[in-house]
Amino acid sequence: MLTRARLIVGLDLPSVAEAEKTIRALEGVVDFYKIGYRLAYAGGLELARDLAAQGTDVFLDLKLLDIDNTVAEGVESVARLGARMLTVHAYPKAMRAAARAAGGSGLCVLGVTVLTSMDGADLKEAGYAETDPQKLVVRRAEQAREAGIGGIVCAAPEASAVRMIVGSSMAVVTPGIRPAGADHGDQKRVVTPADAVKNGASHLVVARPVIAAPDPRAAAEAIIREIDSVYEAAGR
Repeated sequence: MLTRARLIVGLDLPSVAEAEKTIRALEGVVDFYKIGYRLAYAGGLELARDLAAQGTDVFLDLKLLDIDNTVAEGVESVARLGARMLTVHAYPKAMRAAARAAGGSGLCVLGVTVLTSMDGADLKEAGYAETDPQKLVVRRAEQAREAGIGGIVCAAPEASAVRMIVGSSMAVVTPGIRPAGADHGDQKRVVTPADAVKNGASHLVVARPVIAAPDPRAAAEAIIREIDSVYEAAGR
């Protein structure tokens, strides 16, 4: 895998025009983009179709959760769209339905374990019996492996534990990545790009540190160099 293919830039922007401006600025450096709620509901799904048709990898971060049939139908539609990755909430029934629907399509379904904006207090407030984020992430990772989906989304501090569970064949995608000195924003469980890779992450999702940077291209290149340094030090 090319190192730059491990970097997924989150297009957390309010319009397709702004997203396309960012994509132009990153041309030749970034090959993989995430489209989440904000952009998806502002024309981003058509942008995703266009990017996929051009050979650019697209990660639709839609966090599907519904009855089995509805999840399956949504996954089938996303597969036809040409996206490479799609998130569902890591509930066992949803993951099993998604895995069946994605079968043979090339779409990698990712189970979202515990949002990187949540800590133990947030889990308690939400009514979870398990209020230790890492323990809940581990449980969801085991269920994702059993469901047969393609990977897991987790905070980078939990990536090492997840990698031990899912082995080398599943993707481990980590948001909440912040280069040293960057503002954490609303993220509570963050690490640097290098530490995320060392912890076992296969893909790093970075939004604000790139798209809000004075020079997005330079910011992306710096992250890629940091990822490169980890693989060079490991002799890979």
